[in-house]
Amino acid sequence: MRTARWTPAAAAVAVAAWGANQFTALASVYRVHTDWSPVSLAAMFSVYLVGLVPGLLLGGPAADRYGRRRTVRAGLALSAAASALLALADEPTGYVARLATGFAAGLVFLAGTTWLRELSGPGTSPVASARRAMYATGIGFSAGALASGVLSEWLPDPTAVPCLAHAAACLLVLRATGRLPDTAAVRRPARPSEHHRAAVRHPRFRYVVLPASPAVLGAATVGYVVLPPLVAHHLPGYAPLFSGLVAALTLAMGVLAQPFAARLDDAGSARATLTAMATVIAGLLLGALAADRDSVGLVLAAAVVLGTGYGLTLGAGLHEVERLTAPSADAGRGPAGPTSAALYQSTTSSGFLTPLLLAGTAGRASYPALLVGMAGVGLLCLAVTGVHSRRHLPDPGSPPGPETREDSSVQT
Repeated sequence: MRTARWTPAAAAVAVAAWGANQFTALASVYRVHTDWSPVSLAAMFSVYLVGLVPGLLLGGPAADRYGRRRTVRAGLALSAAASALLALADEPTGYVARLATGFAAGLVFLAGTTWLRELSGPGTSPVASARRAMYATGIGFSAGALASGVLSEWLPDPTAVPCLAHAAACLLVLRATGRLPDTAAVRRPARPSEHHRAAVRHPRFRYVVLPASPAVLGAATVGYVVLPPLVAHHLPGYAPLFSGLVAALTLAMGVLAQPFAARLDDAGSARATLTAMATVIAGLLLGALAADRDSVGLVLAAAVVLGTGYGLTLGAGLHEVERLTAPSADAGRGPAGPTSAALYQSTTSSGFLTPLLLAGTAGRASYPALLVGMAGVGLLCLAVTGVHSRRHLPDPGSPPGPETREDSSVQT
């Protein structure tokens, strides 16, 4: 059976996501095999964000100027080099590796998902190509944590083998994508449009989108970064595997929840966002209970709820941003310029700092108290969004259709 032409592009997106999330399980290995402090590990996890944001913002313009294939392959090469550096298990080098991993992931996510859609051909509906990109990204994120956990659990040299395995996977996909055609004519990159500037200045962006945006990655990282180490002593010798499993569970729930965000979405209110934020708050309270009871089972339950909240918040926020951005703003430009998806991803990135903030304040308060405090902040944000739920509504004259919304949402 002949392999579909879009499959190598999907593999590129997946392997970039693998590299982005392999650190989740490796952090448990570093706790055992190095003298790195919890704050250093949290900072190393969060520095990925510093590379991711410029990668997201530059991925589209680079793909327009240099082509999809060249941009994606450059991102894959950088991701492989970053994993090879991470295999050295040296603390200063680890920061550089995580920074490079974030930048590479941003390039591949933006250019790769568009390349995948274009390689699918005009006969493929936007919804079908969007689902392919969504599954590629979700599988990569889940596989990154799970593969690193399994490899570090049962193979020698647990700090190096998982990283080298990812680097080898990048090189294999790099070879496979070399035979793919580029799908866009090289052109000058688009500049930020007035549509996107207006979206950022819109009152609904300030009072509905921004209050919920930190909850997207905040929910995910609490679920698979913060909670598993708190109960790892109940699983001696299996902490990396447990971390990988929890990460895969959290992210899988996020993928499954995103279609429900589209069903909850209502152009006349912030119903989807309010539901999503309430789910995240419930997950944080359940996580606080898990930390207080020192329960592995409750950690798994909290990961399910937080993963669901992550997916719902992600989808709900993207729908809000797309309504604030004229439908024509992203049309016909491929991944060029700051698309509505890239714009929203930049606002959610602050949630990646959650593990670092919690690790830095853990000496002054217990984790249950800190998580309850986060839930309290979430309630305040929920109140702000609730007050403005039906206010500052964008012009309903030409809202994006459901196919457009699903297609753009998967880029995150």
